[in-house]
Amino acid sequence: MTQPRCPHCRHFVYLDTLTCPNCEAEIGYHMPSREFHGIRHGQVVIDGQTWYPCSNREWDCNWLVWENAPAGRCFSCRLTRRRPAADDTVALEKLAKTEEAKRRLILQLADLGLPMVGWDVTSGGLGFDLISSLSDGKRVTIGHANGIITIDLAESLDDRREALRVRLGEPYRTMLGHLRHEAGHYYQSVLLTNDALWDQCRQLFGDERASYRDALQRHYRRGAPSDWNESFISEYATMHPWEDFAETFAHYLHITGTLQTAAMLGIHLDATATNLRDTDVIPLGSYEHEPIQRLLADWEWMSQGFNRINRSMGFGDLYPFTIPAPVRHKLAFVHDIVTRAPLTAEEQYALATAVTPALATAGAEELAG
Repeated sequence: MTQPRCPHCRHFVYLDTLTCPNCEAEIGYHMPSREFHGIRHGQVVIDGQTWYPCSNREWDCNWLVWENAPAGRCFSCRLTRRRPAADDTVALEKLAKTEEAKRRLILQLADLGLPMVGWDVTSGGLGFDLISSLSDGKRVTIGHANGIITIDLAESLDDRREALRVRLGEPYRTMLGHLRHEAGHYYQSVLLTNDALWDQCRQLFGDERASYRDALQRHYRRGAPSDWNESFISEYATMHPWEDFAETFAHYLHITGTLQTAAMLGIHLDATATNLRDTDVIPLGSYEHEPIQRLLADWEWMSQGFNRINRSMGFGDLYPFTIPAPVRHKLAFVHDIVTRAPLTAEEQYALATAVTPALATAGAEELAG
């Protein structure tokens, strides 16, 4: 993944940018190339193919849609199964922020080469119900079931989310964090493809066949064990093996995503200047071919640097967690199943354009390069 820049003036832009803040050009994000392109007369021609702005651009989606895609919505938007009613403008504003977080998730999953088959393509495929408990007063439970991730848009309200974070005693609570956690539930069943992997998973996380209802009642009645931080990444991870896996998977995405951004920006720790260790710490854009030890060593030092930066601004730590040895073993397992799953260049292109791999061969070289 390259640093996102405006295609006209080369000014730095964020992934959710619709208009360059420097030259005011209208731009759109092309997922196959991971680059922004200028939009002229409502379209973009890329390597002889015509792309259009996503039909949800009015709600801040800046992704492009290939002319032969099955709908006027980008791949990320098509994964949304349910959303607020068209006249619920307040909820739709919250949807826009949540969809931004979802696009970041989808892009990271694609960068990791993880399979994403939509809910509308196959039973149990990945989908999102993005609905608000503030719309009709009905409770919305954040969770995952049969491939569908449900998110309460009300949590995009900072005060509501912060109140819940404090009440539940959590050090961290964000919409992207919710999405990464629920994606962990989805990928546990997708990536564990044989009995040997399930047995290995149960040895690390526990037997997921234990009653979830009983575990949930026990957790909210008694809370986490006093020594939870010796074996788990969070208190919630102690509730049930399913939640332990999902929390660990989410943290794997936290770590790899932040290191990828650091690598993209050229951030590294100079050992001589920082006096933190004997060698420089240079994060990688991908750890697919690296052992978990390299990934966690880089993260240990980089996260300390990020935490210091946050504290210098008066904020709490960017990464307010510690990683004990048992969690390192769990992260190693996640690293193993993730890095054995990458898609081919043809499959990546098909993912981005929502066509079959056979039709995507012409564009595969673009991704492979």
